[in-house]
Amino acid sequence: MKKLRGLRAAQVMAASIAVIALASTAACSSDDSSDDSSNSSSAVEAPEGSYPGVAATGDPVKIGLINNEGGQAISQPASREAAEAVVKYANENLGGIGGRPIELVICKEAEEPASARDCANQMVEAKVSAAVITSTGLGDVMVPTITGAGIPYITASGQSTSELTNPGSFLWTGGFPASLNAMASYAGEKGMKNVTAFTINVPAAVNGLEKLGIPAFKAQGVDLKVVPIPLGTPDATPQVSAGLASNPEGVIVVGEETACTSVFKALGTLGSTAEKFTNASCTADSVVQAVGSSIEGAHVFAAYDATSDTPEANLFKSIMEKYSPSTETGGQTPVAYQGMLGLIRATESVQGTDTSAAAIIAAIKAAKDVPVPAAEGLTFTCNGTALPPLTSICGKGSIVLTIKDGQPTDPQTVGS
Repeated sequence: MKKLRGLRAAQVMAASIAVIALASTAACSSDDSSDDSSNSSSAVEAPEGSYPGVAATGDPVKIGLINNEGGQAISQPASREAAEAVVKYANENLGGIGGRPIELVICKEAEEPASARDCANQMVEAKVSAAVITSTGLGDVMVPTITGAGIPYITASGQSTSELTNPGSFLWTGGFPASLNAMASYAGEKGMKNVTAFTINVPAAVNGLEKLGIPAFKAQGVDLKVVPIPLGTPDATPQVSAGLASNPEGVIVVGEETACTSVFKALGTLGSTAEKFTNASCTADSVVQAVGSSIEGAHVFAAYDATSDTPEANLFKSIMEKYSPSTETGGQTPVAYQGMLGLIRATESVQGTDTSAAAIIAAIKAAKDVPVPAAEGLTFTCNGTALPPLTSICGKGSIVLTIKDGQPTDPQTVGS
């Protein structure tokens, strides 16, 4: 696979954050995370200088954290725990923000409009300097309230119109749009003419493929056919068989664990030899164990790499082992980590005398080529030019890993 210089990035769930929200890999995990970091010794070798021990002092800086947690359909406490781990790390080693300790104002959002609206209002009432959102399908509900109060809305990747285009919203990675562009570029480089996408049948994924994917592939001279798979389908053989009728050179699999499992099983049963593209949710242990060799060789397009031996991946593993060792590190956990640590990196120029929301926004807009956390080789610059007309996206490009012996390997950056 040709390695293109530039950024490295994001997993946006299968097809978007709303789709990712369906992949509730942490839904059954405990709300309690370990606060005892003093006795934790990391088995991962963090990059040199990662723990300088520059402790934050003085009055705290209030940063909001909104996490999809406690809802009936989706609950991801591990995402909150990852963001909390980053804050502990930053307060002990990076001087927090502006030399002052970060104090989290946490709101657990149940992924329904009333709850999302309440969390947005809580951020305004608490007068936070920034609001970090781990992942949500309700950006259009929260963004107007938060940014309307002059508070920056921060997330690693998003999928709603408000998240993607509001001037007070900042997305560190290109998420699903960037992944689609990267897939299209790869298909074009390989000389493919016909690709079929099997996607979970939810609006965020289907609309993304139809409105963004089809034009991106067409620009590369590739026809893209979209085949929706009904939510919860245990056996997608009929849909996959119909999608393979045109003999595509490549197939895309987008979805949460159930959809990923049913499609990859069907591809194996039908003996498809098409080159496979997929998203990070399809690399969950449950999927790999269920589909066996059917996923071997698949190219995973994501906005993060939390498993390799790169410096950024090792820093992620080290921080999680030290500050939240009981937290599940798969699923959406790296995305939440990216959102919080990205804010801290983007605000390095902030001085302790002014850590207001306006100062945070000014620092973010002034920062250039900030390394995307857990995404070796990817950077972000929030000047509105990464993926126009989606002006809130600050980074482009994707990380591509190849499944070998059931594990994502050989991270490459593309589309940057």
